[in-house]
Amino acid sequence: MQFFRVDLDEISLHCASLGPEDAPLVVCLHGFPEYWAAWHAVAERLAGDFRVVLPDQRGFNLSTKPLGVEAYRARNMVQDLHGLAEHLSPGKPFILAGHDWGASIAYAYAFAHPDRLTHLVIANGAHPVCFQRAIVEDEAQRRASQYFHVLRAPDAAAHMAKDGFARTMKMIAGFSRTDWLTPKAAAEYRDAWAQPGAMEAMLHWYNSSPVVVPKPGEEAGDVPLLSVDPERVTVRMPHLVVWGGADEALTTACLDGLDAFAPELTIRHVPGAGHWILHEKPDEVAAAIRAFVAPG
Repeated sequence: MQFFRVDLDEISLHCASLGPEDAPLVVCLHGFPEYWAAWHAVAERLAGDFRVVLPDQRGFNLSTKPLGVEAYRARNMVQDLHGLAEHLSPGKPFILAGHDWGASIAYAYAFAHPDRLTHLVIANGAHPVCFQRAIVEDEAQRRASQYFHVLRAPDAAAHMAKDGFARTMKMIAGFSRTDWLTPKAAAEYRDAWAQPGAMEAMLHWYNSSPVVVPKPGEEAGDVPLLSVDPERVTVRMPHLVVWGGADEALTTACLDGLDAFAPELTIRHVPGAGHWILHEKPDEVAAAIRAFVAPG
């Protein structure tokens, strides 16, 4: 494992890396409330044949934490990723993988820079239009997404940090099983969350998001994501989704209609896996990625 920083125009990204530098590049994006270590177990299984780079996204752990909600619009994270890609693989397409919020940025990057990717891999994450539609139309997904209101509240950072980040740990346990979360791993997560300004910055991802989450029984009202031109949100490279069906945060309704946005779509269901599929089933995730990017 190697660690390095990439300095961009306004921020600096802290990254971990495994595998030979001349191997095909895979960049893996974590979600909330994780950091680069979300993909560590999967990366270890890929590192023999790939260079796997695991950045802390802006606002998380050891990367820069700019102030204000506007700094966490998806376009800014896409710009971060583009700068990182130009540093790691100038002019050469690479493989991009994302989980949870990292999936959101991976999708946004794929829409904006289709020429830079050979493959897009998503592990228990949702296409933005499919996710928004599921929240509006699927009762179970709407219920599952009510935690957005907790994390968007004005006092959310203090709430999630209280008593040694007890509520943050409880939220992790609420999304799927956590037998992978050893005392050592839990301590490392608390260290990442305790970085100055980290919890506030991490929560800005929720407050900056255009996703509309009506309460149960409410009318959805104006839902901008459902009016987006499909051409703007089409995945134009081979696309793999690795899915654990025991996810308590994302229901399988999030996959409905995905094929309309991804002409070269492959879905691999992993039995017994939940939202933390990267930790729960790293062998299966790594094997699915290998088979997808090097078929036969």
